[in-house]
Formats: sequence, structure tokens, C-alpha cells
Amino acid sequence: MKEIIDALLAEEITSRDVAGLRLPEYYRGNVVRREDTSMFEGLESREKDPRKSLQVQEVPTPEPGPGEALVAVMASAINYNTVWSSIFEPLPTFGFLERYGRLSDSTRRHDQPYHVLGSDLAGVVLRTGPGVNRWRPGDRVVAHCLSVELESPDGHGDTMLDPEQRIWGFETNFGGLAELALVKSNQLMPKPEHLTWEEAAAPGLVNSTAYRQLVSRNGAQLKQGDNVLIWGASGGLGSYATQLALAGGANPVCVVSSAQKADICRAMGAEAVIDRSAEDYRFWKDERTQDPREWKRFGKRIRE
Repeated sequence: MKEIIDALLAEEITSRDVAGLRLPEYYRGNVVRREDTSMFEGLESREKDPRKSLQVQEVPTPEPGPGEALVAVMASAINYNTVWSSIFEPLPTFGFLERYGRLSDSTRRHDQPYHVLGSDLAGVVLRTGPGVNRWRPGDRVVAHCLSVELESPDGHGDTMLDPEQRIWGFETNFGGLAELALVKSNQLMPKPEHLTWEEAAAPGLVNSTAYRQLVSRNGAQLKQGDNVLIWGASGGLGSYATQLALAGGANPVCVVSSAQKADICRAMGAEAVIDRSAEDYRFWKDERTQDPREWKRFGKRIRE
């Protein structure tokens, strides 16, 4: 892999040069393993430590099939789905891989005893499969997280409605927390030249999710003057939701859990910020029982 990365970082390299690079038989990926799915049984969620389940492991390099691309990962990002996968909550992701593996001969590769995680990347295309015309080896790209088959008309107007839509690296294998990644070619977009690899890798999942929820035709269709309640407003998804609300002339009501996070929201331009720790909200009596009185108190606070 070092030879590949050194070549890709060279100032003058052609598509033919990249296509001629020798691919490794194996690459390193950040994985969870099927054999470990019961390791946290009996523990509360807060006691489950991802550092115990996540492993860096060498896995066989997949050959890109029709409509797919193999990408050298230059940077990736961690999302909540990586955390959920790593603690096997709300259920192990190997069930997703098994179901996807039954779809076709090509998808059977995803059903493995390991799951390479990661739903974001910025990188360089190394190889493309049959039927890929838009992308070539050497192209610098970012990948969004939505993997779709697009064989059903349900998804033609809105890919989120495709009955076979999945989150890449969560419900599919060969994700972005690795040296290489396998993606659908329709997940790829050109890497913005003014961004570093790390900056380009960070927004994909969270920004597209926030846009889908707030702005898109089948989302809230946010407009000027709307009041938008944003929970966890300083995090990845919440910070983009806050920025989209402000850019669209809406009024974000940002809910956070510390004074430091409240300052982050104010620095983005938000004026209405609720620090739930400072106001001592206790929405749960225990891990399984909510307190309706606290939610009512919170509702009154929002209307102030």
C-alpha cells in the first residue's frame, strides 16, 4: 500500500499510471468480527467499549463488479453507525451482510465473518468495474454513504425510496475505515480541490443526512422563518443542520449538553441555545424509563 500511496501523492501521475499500479492481495481494514458479537452481553450500553471490539485486520482485496469502483482511501471519518456497529447495538450488523449477500452472486462477497466499517471517504479511484464510464483510475473523489441498486422504479425519483437502499459500510461491507474501499460508482463525487483529504472526508454522511431531513423535496422543505429544533446541535449531523437552518433564513433552536458545546453553536451564529446539563434535565428515570414531566418542562422552555 505504501507504494500506491506514494505514487498517488506524486504531482504528476496519469490515469494510465494509476491503472498500472499493482494491487495488493490484502489490505488493512478496521473491522468487527462475527465471533465477537456476544462479547458485551450483560453490559449496559455505556459500559461497552468499542476499543475492545474494533480490530485492524488484513482482509482480501475485492474485485470491483459491475457499476463499482475500488478506491484508495486517503482519509475517512467516524460516525455513530460505526459506534453502533462496534458495540453490536441495537443488533450486530452481520445480519445486514447476510441479507445483502442473498441478493445476488455479486453481493455474496459482502457476507463475511468480518465487517470492514466506515461510511465516509476521500480518496483516489484505483479500478472500476464493467459499466463504469464516468470515473477513471486516478480520479480524486469523495463518496457519500447511500448504496442503492436502482433496479426498482421506486428509487428513480428519490434514491432513498429504493427498496434496496443501504448505508455503505454499515449495511454493506468494505467500508471507508480502511486502506481500500469498495463503493458503487454512483456514490462518487469529485473531491473539492480547495479541501484537504481530511476536510473532504468529513461531511459526506452528516451533511447529506441533514440536507435530506431539512431541505430536500421529501424532507421538511425548510424555509425562511421556520423554527428548527436541533438536538445535539454541536455534533456532526447537528452542526450541519444548524448551518443549513441559518443559511436558509430559519431559526435554529440548538440543544446541547455542555457550556463548551453551547459556545460552538453560538460561534456558528445560533442565538437560541439550550444547555440541558446546565438546566438539569433528566429525561430518563433509568436506561429504559422516560420521565414525561421532564419532557413537558423542556417543551415549555422551547416556547419561551
